[in-house]
Amino acid sequence: MRLHIVPGQFMVEHLPHATFPEDDEWVALIRAPEGLTVIRDASPFAETERWVGFYGDPDGGLATPGVLAGVVGPLAESGVPVFVVSTYHSDLVLVPEHRSEAAAGALRDAGHRVEN
Repeated sequence: MRLHIVPGQFMVEHLPHATFPEDDEWVALIRAPEGLTVIRDASPFAETERWVGFYGDPDGGLATPGVLAGVVGPLAESGVPVFVVSTYHSDLVLVPEHRSEAAAGALRDAGHRVEN
C-alpha cells in the first residue's frame, strides 16, 4: 500500500463534558460516551504532544478488508502507539511525532511505500 505523510502535525484533545468544540478549528471529531475527542492542526505555540499522520491511497475504500490491520499491525509490533481516524475512503493513522521515523521504517519494512 502507498501511504502519504500528511503535511503538518496534529494534536489530539479530549473534552469530557463537551458535545461540540467551541470553535471550528478542528480536523476531526469523535463523540463517545466518555466525551468528545478533537483532532486539530497543532499550533506552533501549543505545548502538547504532536502527532504525524500517515494516510493511505483511497483505492478500495470500505470494500477492501484488512487495510487498517496491515498498517497498524507493523506499528504495534514495533511498539509505536497509534491514534486512528477513519474516513469513507481511507484511514488517517496518527503516530507520536517523536516516533514518526520508527513508524515510517516499520511500515517500509512491512512492504508499504511511504511518501512525503
